Amino acid sequence: MDDQPLDFTRDAAGETALSGDDGHSATAAGCHGGVELSRAAARAAGNDEVMDRLERDYPKGPHDQPQSMCPAFGSLRVGLRMRRVGTILSGSACCVYGLTFTSHFYGAKRSVGYVPFSSETLVTGKLYEDIVEAVHQMADPGKYDAVIVTNLCVPTASGVPLKMLPKQIDGVRIIGIDVPGFGVPTHAEAKDVLSGAMLAYARQEAEAGPVQMPRAGLKDKPTVTLVGEMFPADPVVIGNMLEPMGLAVGPTIPVREWRDLYAALDCAAVAAIHPFYTATFREFTAAGRPIVGSAPIGLDGTDAWLSAIGQRCDLPQTRIDQTRNAMRAAITAGLAANRINGRITLSGYEGSELLVGRLLVELGADLRYVGTACPKTPYNAEDAEWLKAKGVIVRFRASLEQDLAAFAEFKPDLAIGTTPVVQKAKEAGTPALYFTNLISARPLMGPAGPGSLPPVINAAIANKHRFDAMNAFFEGVGTGDAAGIWEDVPQDRSAFRRKYGARVNQSRNAVENGDSVGC
Repeated sequence: MDDQPLDFTRDAAGETALSGDDGHSATAAGCHGGVELSRAAARAAGNDEVMDRLERDYPKGPHDQPQSMCPAFGSLRVGLRMRRVGTILSGSACCVYGLTFTSHFYGAKRSVGYVPFSSETLVTGKLYEDIVEAVHQMADPGKYDAVIVTNLCVPTASGVPLKMLPKQIDGVRIIGIDVPGFGVPTHAEAKDVLSGAMLAYARQEAEAGPVQMPRAGLKDKPTVTLVGEMFPADPVVIGNMLEPMGLAVGPTIPVREWRDLYAALDCAAVAAIHPFYTATFREFTAAGRPIVGSAPIGLDGTDAWLSAIGQRCDLPQTRIDQTRNAMRAAITAGLAANRINGRITLSGYEGSELLVGRLLVELGADLRYVGTACPKTPYNAEDAEWLKAKGVIVRFRASLEQDLAAFAEFKPDLAIGTTPVVQKAKEAGTPALYFTNLISARPLMGPAGPGSLPPVINAAIANKHRFDAMNAFFEGVGTGDAAGIWEDVPQDRSAFRRKYGARVNQSRNAVENGDSVGC
């Protein structure tokens, strides 16, 4: 596609379309086995290419990787949210059950295909044949534009070759991806695994000839594609900021329909709102589309982002400055009318933690720490430097232990974090908010941002007296093994647990090293 815009034409059937102008034992591996053992098994089974790509795209932290839910949850949700897209999982039954249960708990309203396996089908290669059969059964062009097949830990470690699947069946696209827990650090980055794979397929289609136009039609202005899941109002707010500049908002990746991928490629610039979509950005780079990091967040962030977008889209400086001045006035007024007074620590795994941190600082919060499970990339470097200049500690690939250590050190008035951080804070009598549902799921961009966070944060901080009252009420009922009311308080068995735990670790290490272990 080079760096040329895509042309819209009309195909032979009369439908408006988009075209480019160029044309070990496998059963011992997985999330229940040793991580290094699983990686070695995958390479031994011929999956060097998959492992090299995952290690390059999603580098781990010094502690291997953050504690997170199964990463395949992220890619599964992306597929389940798309119109006319079917999903097939290949993995251990317990993993598939957990993933589908969680996905339906979060609102999925469609079935998920599952290809079970046994030791025999895994070892003989029959599992791959079963996957091929399942794909042919599911590839109904009347129902689906695409079918996504996902290898979980055991099939990836066993070398099940999804790259050998047919590219399409009766016009239905077949997308095979590997999302092992030992290769993809977080569920957020698994969204990129699938989004990048679909975008690569769509880019090749656009280069080859006519494709479908967006369901909502074409924009009459150059568009900016947004990358990263946001609160539904944020793209609208960003669109309102771009409109005076003569620009419009394009699709948001992850997309909700296959044809939106073509419109996403047909953009003037890409906004890396969430910075970890490495595979996705690679496809935009291949298509010649410029990428702008950070986001229109807060006063400084919005000003810098609008300037960068305008320059990448070759807009006149006067037009850029008019929009910047208007937004500066609106956001300054919003920051003056909405303030936060309190010390805060912040952590999460969505990828927007640094953006929220910037907004909190400008709102007056005494922010001491920002931890994110996601990696440092060129697209969040500016946010990290801005926060560090304000005296905020920033941790990429932050572990739970680092998040808890920051809470213990800074003793915040409010802890914003993941579920275990929130639990720990509330046990200590400190107000806490779950980042994913209560903070990131709010309008944050542009003028809307300053008004969205202070009410919920100030209300949470003001609830400190309720935690104090609860602690006073339950004082003396015990903690840990002694929690509750007892005639005889249970004896402390922590020494036994430590001794037993050490023996278990010793046995596990010996097994992974190939040694024999005696009792």
